[in-house]
Amino acid sequence: MMEETGAREGLMELQAHCRAILDILGEDTTREGLQKTPYRVAKAMQKLTCGYAMDPKAVLNSAKFKEDYSQMVIVKDINFYSLCEHHLLPFFGKVHVAYIPNGYITGLSKIPRVVEIFSHRLQVQERLTTQIKECIQETLNPLGVMVVVEAKHMCMQMRGVETQNSITTTSDFTGAFNQAKTREEFMNLINHHAEF
Repeated sequence: MMEETGAREGLMELQAHCRAILDILGEDTTREGLQKTPYRVAKAMQKLTCGYAMDPKAVLNSAKFKEDYSQMVIVKDINFYSLCEHHLLPFFGKVHVAYIPNGYITGLSKIPRVVEIFSHRLQVQERLTTQIKECIQETLNPLGVMVVVEAKHMCMQMRGVETQNSITTTSDFTGAFNQAKTREEFMNLINHHAEF
């Protein structure tokens, strides 16, 4: 990524393709409101897909600490935004992550960074859920990991069935979370709204 502009290689090509799409839709790309739109869309697409250029395992390893703690660690209500790979429309919501350390922990801010990296790629919610789980499992080797993703999908709200209030929930888990009691504890904790 080029630091001075935040642009990556391919910006000019993205602009050209965006301009072509606008032309095909019957728009006049020379009118004032659209003159800079191809550039803005190209920059936005690069930002929304910047996760391809980042290594989530390296993020976790950058703050991996030996610690004798073997109880559940939960980071909940992690906001995310992603693009559905089927329609290039946004889906967004919250991710809840729990892991049970097995000798190693990671800095708490690194879990949201992992979510950010995977969500800044073209995605489907099911894959996003599994990728977050697998990354944490493979990097920290905990006793178990569980990930729950709750999201609203613009492809459902803006087109097709046009359902406005539905929320899609996905989950994936490993290890200790194969036990129903452990999963239930996690779900109870993420549904409990503490006052701060």
